[in-house]
Amino acid sequence: MPGTLKIEVVKADQLTVADRVLWRAMVEANPDLASPYFRWEFTEIAARISPNAAVAIFSRGGRTIGYFPHQRRGSAIQPLGAPMNDYHGVIAMPGEAPSLATVAALLNAPRLNVSAWVGPSGAGEPRDTLMTVTPEEGFDVWYVERRQTWGKYFKDKERARRSLEAELGPIRVQRGLTDPALLDQLIGLKRDQYVRTGRHDIFACGWTRDLLNALMASKHEDFGASMAALWAGDRLTAIEYSLHAGDRYHFWFPAYEPALARCSPGILLTMDTMRLGCDAGFRVFDFGFGGEGYKKYFCNATQTVREAVILKPGVGSMLSDAAVGLLNTAAGGKGERLRTSVRRRWAAIEACETTSANRLMGAVAAAGAAMKKVTSAPQAA
Repeated sequence: MPGTLKIEVVKADQLTVADRVLWRAMVEANPDLASPYFRWEFTEIAARISPNAAVAIFSRGGRTIGYFPHQRRGSAIQPLGAPMNDYHGVIAMPGEAPSLATVAALLNAPRLNVSAWVGPSGAGEPRDTLMTVTPEEGFDVWYVERRQTWGKYFKDKERARRSLEAELGPIRVQRGLTDPALLDQLIGLKRDQYVRTGRHDIFACGWTRDLLNALMASKHEDFGASMAALWAGDRLTAIEYSLHAGDRYHFWFPAYEPALARCSPGILLTMDTMRLGCDAGFRVFDFGFGGEGYKKYFCNATQTVREAVILKPGVGSMLSDAAVGLLNTAAGGKGERLRTSVRRRWAAIEACETTSANRLMGAVAAAGAAMKKVTSAPQAA
């Protein structure tokens, strides 16, 4: 490709009207960029909220070929909004995005962390994100096919629905909710979950909560965030925060009442949200990464992304390596099997916490949780 690839790093609010028009044209032209996280609106909002946010503009021969929204945390460069960002990459026309290694080199990044890179990478491990693509005929056609394929699972959920109604009263589901008080309830449930599971509390830092509120308060015709909730009788049993754009609906933060887990309120909310979403014109329901067992019963499509940490040798990587080493030691030093999990945990801590002291405190707390989990695990005879 002729011409030297150049980079300019600016604040998001320095992008011109022409830049924004080009950004939107690139997203519309490139099927790999269908996720709401690639929309200009997400970058515009996240750049106002996330500390040390910027946009890299790539050009060749005087022509802009791509944009990469990102944030800095100490010596690390991360996708903008991390860890609150399930897809990331360079906004570019099909076939024109620079590789992940090229992006890292042009940014002169001591370390570039990506967990779900879309586009050419040349590095990293593949990860599949899971999604459901519903037919034009709507939810009912999809559900008939899923019930035929996974009959036992969905019959069990139908029994769970009857049980929940018998115990608490009729089920009612609403989507498109934007009440900040409801979001506070959701965040409270998530924070309780982080305590139970020993995970880092991504909402303790403050800016992540602000981001969800700002996305939910935004007024755009074809982009937004909202919640869906399920009540049984008068009792709120499950809530989920989602991001949506075009015909794509991205399930993001689910939470439910743990005391009602036997009735699967979170699963029932997902099904009813899909039904209501299909009626509203959504066709692709993105479930993010695998891991939770229920997703395989819902999903009939995947998108492959890359996870990678590109390190530049030297002092810039020392804090990361030390933190990963601390967590790995606490987890029993089980080597490569745990290394990816440890790096993911550290990446979330580093993304949330904006000072070295808070990052260190987060790493120590996570190490303690890992140690507790290892020491409490049954030992092989």
